[in-house]
Amino acid sequence: MRVEIWSDIACPWCYIGKARFEKGLAGFAHRDGVEVVHRSFELDPGRAKGDTVQVTDMLAAKYGRGPDEVRAMEEHVATQARSEGLGYRSRGRDHGSTFDIHRLLHLAKARGRQNELLDLAYRANFAEERSVYDEETLVRLAVEAGLAETEVREVLADPDAYAGAVRDDEREASELGANGVPFFVLDRRLGISGGQPAEVFTQALEQAWGSRTVTMVGGGEVCDADGACAVPDTASDTASDTASGTASAQATAHS
Repeated sequence: MRVEIWSDIACPWCYIGKARFEKGLAGFAHRDGVEVVHRSFELDPGRAKGDTVQVTDMLAAKYGRGPDEVRAMEEHVATQARSEGLGYRSRGRDHGSTFDIHRLLHLAKARGRQNELLDLAYRANFAEERSVYDEETLVRLAVEAGLAETEVREVLADPDAYAGAVRDDEREASELGANGVPFFVLDRRLGISGGQPAEVFTQALEQAWGSRTVTMVGGGEVCDADGACAVPDTASDTASDTASGTASAQATAHS
């Protein structure tokens, strides 16, 4: 069975959702028969290379919030990440174009090192003092993941290298109806939107393994196609996070 995951390195719910999915996969009896493929989705496709801003400034502009509110938003996400054993810096992170990162992830896929590079990029972006929007940092991460430095630099120097693969992934996401990430497609039978709890992923894997029906499971936190990441405004919203993880299944199509 193949699981395809559309995500963006700039999306905190993708970072958290990947960890939750992997926990759910670990609880699946047929996990050794599952192939996981990561696919590209840019949350800010119009942003030029080199145009970086502080995440807090981007969130303030997008949501029209003050500094205290933005810090509270980031602390909420940080709490969710830490509950999954993930590091998360709620201040001092950059936001920029992820197109080059996606191109390198396709190179890494071709070399069998995609998951390694994705994990390193997520950790650098969300937990460490390293900006994934700096080209030299990106080169070092790719080399850490096991890619050849010469090949990495050749790809980064050629804007057309793997560009078509990135655009194909994004076009396919649109055709499948994905308007936010993370977006999981299990064997082209089941779609899951958002960073669901691990047990939801385990149940979905079991359903996809034996089902011929395409079903959409919604309700998890996502970053949408406009780059907005769902964050509750109030304590009552925060309390509802657990309830939102209990997703309702809606039949959308048949294979």
